[in-house]
Amino acid sequence: MRFSNATLPDGSRCDIEVEGGRISAFLPTSPSTPDAVDLGGTIVLPPLVDGHIHLDKTLLGLPWVPNQSAGNQVSDRIEAERRVRAARMVPEFETGSNLVRQVVASGTLHMRTHVDIDNQLGLRNLHEVLKIREHFRDLVTIEIVAFPQSGILRSPGTAALLDEAITQGADLVGGLDPVGIDGDLDAHLDAVFGIAQRHSAGVDIHLHDGGEGGLAQIMAIAARTEALGLQGKVAVSHAFALGSVPTDSATRAADTLARAGVAIMSHGPGGATIPPLKLLREHGVEVFGGSDNIRDAWSPFGSGDMLERAMLIGYRANFRHDAELALALDMVTAAGARVLGLADYGIKAGGPADFVTVEATTLAEAVATRKRRSLVVKAGRIVARDGTLV
Repeated sequence: MRFSNATLPDGSRCDIEVEGGRISAFLPTSPSTPDAVDLGGTIVLPPLVDGHIHLDKTLLGLPWVPNQSAGNQVSDRIEAERRVRAARMVPEFETGSNLVRQVVASGTLHMRTHVDIDNQLGLRNLHEVLKIREHFRDLVTIEIVAFPQSGILRSPGTAALLDEAITQGADLVGGLDPVGIDGDLDAHLDAVFGIAQRHSAGVDIHLHDGGEGGLAQIMAIAARTEALGLQGKVAVSHAFALGSVPTDSATRAADTLARAGVAIMSHGPGGATIPPLKLLREHGVEVFGGSDNIRDAWSPFGSGDMLERAMLIGYRANFRHDAELALALDMVTAAGARVLGLADYGIKAGGPADFVTVEATTLAEAVATRKRRSLVVKAGRIVARDGTLV
């Protein structure tokens, strides 16, 4: 099979030859190739990667549910969500599947989802998301983080549930604001890293706490990572503290994070400080992107479109030049792939014939305008056209 008249990310034009679900060759453009799929000069991007999504939280497909949080603190939102999910009638498999279909249609073929585990839910949400992963395994890869949304110490029994979640199929162990939620940095990290060590699992910790206190928690995570030899297997999601401390403090933290191999995820938050993404990248820290909450008890916003997310990240970071927009795109493509450990990724001869075509002429234009995804291709097969699964 051939996809003709493609524009590669470097701006060159070619035809893409596909055999056995993989790219066999890049060929000179040929207008007379029979049965080729004409891409019309659209730019071809590697699959989008969502490094932080919550498939089990979304209410997508249900009647509108107003946000019920009484305040803006993380603890307020946790309690509001517990009330919403206690009254929920539709299983997470259905709403999570709605979200998977939507994000695949926009070009996301790889994701890391955090799944709530606490003493109210037990492992119910994990079981629903495991079913989602199996159901869509031919369309999208789904990496699962066992996430203690209600805390570990303040939700008795959760540590044992996190341990069992890894045994039952979760890939990483999560954490949440060791000081701000659990009030005990060492005990929280003891639980998280203890489970990670026992199962040779990765770690991805939500950290909303800001200022020097939040920065101290980030440094403690980096120290644990380095001491346990977990370089490249640990991420801190949100890391608002990095954007709320002086530049010299953030710079020293960046050097420590780079040495420890700790990645930083940002979704371009609307109401909180954003980490200094360029500074982090310049100091060797892996920065990647995610959509976070989509139409759930935490937020009424979000679509799961990772080009839109790259634009929001760029907007919040005040990215204006093409090279900066390319960094935003990298956060939702190659950087996300590296964090998720996707070795067989990218548009290359011999690589998987997985790509998305965007009606733009440059990478910067693709980010800034979020143009239509005319095709999404998985293993050489067209799986979506114009934002709709086929």
